[in-house]
Amino acid sequence: MPAHPLEQLIKAADAAITAGDFDALMEFYADDASLVVKPGLTVRGKEQIRQAFVRIADFVGHTLVVTQGRMEVLEGAGNALVIMESVLDYAGENGEPVHVRRRATYVFRQELHGRWLCVIDNSYGTDLLGPA
Repeated sequence: MPAHPLEQLIKAADAAITAGDFDALMEFYADDASLVVKPGLTVRGKEQIRQAFVRIADFVGHTLVVTQGRMEVLEGAGNALVIMESVLDYAGENGEPVHVRRRATYVFRQELHGRWLCVIDNSYGTDLLGPA
């Protein structure tokens, strides 16, 4: 089965995060999108999302590398739910390498001419619910 177009889109967005190209990154988001920055903190709108990514990059000393693991795309009614492994590597305190693997969830909306835009970016996935 051919890959869903969202797979390439997400890879390009992750490459923009890794490169610190937040202007390019904002092209992937709808104007009314939401980003879960951390459990209990969600920002809305492109300007707040951009500011959050800048703060995250500053916090990790611009060392963040984002890649993907397994990905499932569930599409219906012009929307898509993406469930995927999101892999984050960066330099932690004292420069030690940090490796984080999350099961992220994203919601995309397909616009009139087929363009997909992210409306909900939740790299924490169901971990927002707390321990099982």
